[in-house]
Amino acid sequence: MKKVIFVCLGNICRSPMAEMMMKQLVEQQGLDSEIKVESRATSTYEIGNSPHLGAIAELKKQNVPIVRHTAQQITSQDFDSADLIIGMDKQNIVDLKQMAPAADESKIHMAYEALNSNAVIEDPWYDHKFNRTYHQLAEVLPIWLEKLKS
Repeated sequence: MKKVIFVCLGNICRSPMAEMMMKQLVEQQGLDSEIKVESRATSTYEIGNSPHLGAIAELKKQNVPIVRHTAQQITSQDFDSADLIIGMDKQNIVDLKQMAPAADESKIHMAYEALNSNAVIEDPWYDHKFNRTYHQLAEVLPIWLEKLKS
């Protein structure tokens, strides 16, 4: 089984949105037994908290199934078990590379790398533009899924 972990700062906005959206894509393609999807934080700021209400509202609006989620920080076990670790912005990538064992650094990628872009998935925590986050993720997640399938 392949495993992808989406990572943002607090694990209450972007990464749980990515997790739930990717789970939907995986299920739609009948790949539940082949691809495991999780999300984590680089920080400890929100550990134990539920996803932001704005993230949940946007996912519901877009008919994405909501799964139970509490924010967790990424661990050395996560680095070891993941095939892909996808960060949402440049600071996430810097933090992940500082946290990762050297052997696992090659697993770390920025979300928009899938489109050969250095654009970022902007943090809606600050401006509450969860619709923008949804559309940015909808742009890159199908490409990451194809990479996981190959």
